[in-house]
Amino acid sequence: MLTDAAAVTWRRGVTGAVVFTNGVFDLLHRGHLDVLCAARAEGDALVVGINADASVRRLKGPARPVRSEAERALVVAALEVVDAVVVFHDDTPARLIELLQPDVLVKGGDYTEATVVGAPETRARGGRVVIVPLTPGHSTTSTIERLRDPSDS
Repeated sequence: MLTDAAAVTWRRGVTGAVVFTNGVFDLLHRGHLDVLCAARAEGDALVVGINADASVRRLKGPARPVRSEAERALVVAALEVVDAVVVFHDDTPARLIELLQPDVLVKGGDYTEATVVGAPETRARGGRVVIVPLTPGHSTTSTIERLRDPSDS
C-alpha cells in the first residue's frame, strides 16, 4: 500500500499507460476480479484506489466495511494484475486521480462515462474512460445479504 507521495513517485517511474480504478473491495468476488483484469488489460500498469474505512461508512452505512482498509488493500495488492494500491480518505478519488494523472480510468458497468469521477479531466489530457460490464450475480451487497439470510438464496 502506497502513500499519496509514494504513489506519485511510483507514477513518475512507470513507462507506458497507467490505468486507474477504485472501489471499496470489501469482500473480493468474481465481479471485482473481472473489473480488475479488464482494467489491467487497458494499459501497462494498474493502480487501484481503495476507500478508507471512514469513507466506506459515509457511503455505505455503519455496518460497512466488513474488512479494514489495511486488509482490503493487502488483498488487492496481492493480485498479480495490480501494480499499486493507494487508500484514499475522501468520498471520491478525485484528488487521487488529479495527483496520479492516469492515462485510462476504468469503472464497472454500474457507472456511465458521465458519472465517472475524473473522466472529463482525464479525457482533457488525452486519456480514455472505459466502462467494464458488470458480472451478473456478483456484488458485495448481495453476498452480505445472502450471509445474513441464507433462506433468500
